[in-house]
Amino acid sequence: MARSSTRPTSRDVAQAAGVSQAAVSLVLGDKWRGRVSETTAARVREAARDLGYRPNLAARNLRLGHTRTVLLVVPALTTEFFAGVYTGAARVAAEHGFGVVLYPSPEGIGPARDPFASAQAALDGVIASSMAADALTAIRGDQLPLVMLDSDPAGSLGAATVNLDIADGVRQVTEHLLGLGHRHFLHLAADVASWTFDVRARELAARTARTPGATVRTVRAPISIEGALAATEAALAPPGPHPTALVCDDDKLAAGAYKALRRLGLRVPDDISVTGLDDLALATAIDPELTTVRLDAERFGERGMRALLAVLDGREPEAGDIPVELVVRGSTAPPRAS
Repeated sequence: MARSSTRPTSRDVAQAAGVSQAAVSLVLGDKWRGRVSETTAARVREAARDLGYRPNLAARNLRLGHTRTVLLVVPALTTEFFAGVYTGAARVAAEHGFGVVLYPSPEGIGPARDPFASAQAALDGVIASSMAADALTAIRGDQLPLVMLDSDPAGSLGAATVNLDIADGVRQVTEHLLGLGHRHFLHLAADVASWTFDVRARELAARTARTPGATVRTVRAPISIEGALAATEAALAPPGPHPTALVCDDDKLAAGAYKALRRLGLRVPDDISVTGLDDLALATAIDPELTTVRLDAERFGERGMRALLAVLDGREPEAGDIPVELVVRGSTAPPRAS
């Protein structure tokens, strides 16, 4: 079929397929089921492909009052994890003709200024991490179709919630350490008021409570190398028995803990085992390499975007948490005999 020098229109597709423009609109808008036959739909798609037809999304969006733009609200981009979330979300969005605007809350987890003159006028929906939930009020994102990531399903602001199975990740870490013989734990907890970090503390406490003689002491630190260094040094500097395992809420905290342990003359894992959570590039850059829980950030972003598309379509999003995986490396070993 010859292509014309001008951009083909839906009328051209309709004529080539021998159907009405309404039928073309239904098929290319993926709303044809139950309204036109599969044979007709296939004929329309073939005609559109042969003609090189592409819908004029700008005109369509003006007509429908939509911009096909999604806002992804995350904490300040201090690790590559949220870059992976964006990559996954943007990949799925592009497959469906949507764009994703990444909006890191400037203060990390606090309120943020509206990135648009009017967020509601500029957006079709929002995907937000619970760590950046405060920013939603400032941009009125909680008044738009909303999917929450890393959020308590029972109290989520969103129409849907997508979670990694963080609880299972902590269970895997704890069972690994208990299996090695550890009974005295120091929990280096992220000093952030967020559901995802509450889950980590709760699961660690629950798992160790079932093991006779196991103890957990918790210290809190900002999610930074310096914060983790200071908190670990303060917790372990006093003389007396030390814990044999240090469980960190994320890999960045673990890296700061490594520095503190070296300053204190303690060796990993000979004197103390260390675990993280995230499996960032940092986990294999430190020595010994870090035992941690691998979180699939891109899959997380993909699921978040698919959930938002389902909400916009009036469908039920996919259920179930995303599995995570313990990666055992050189930072854990059986405790040294007293």
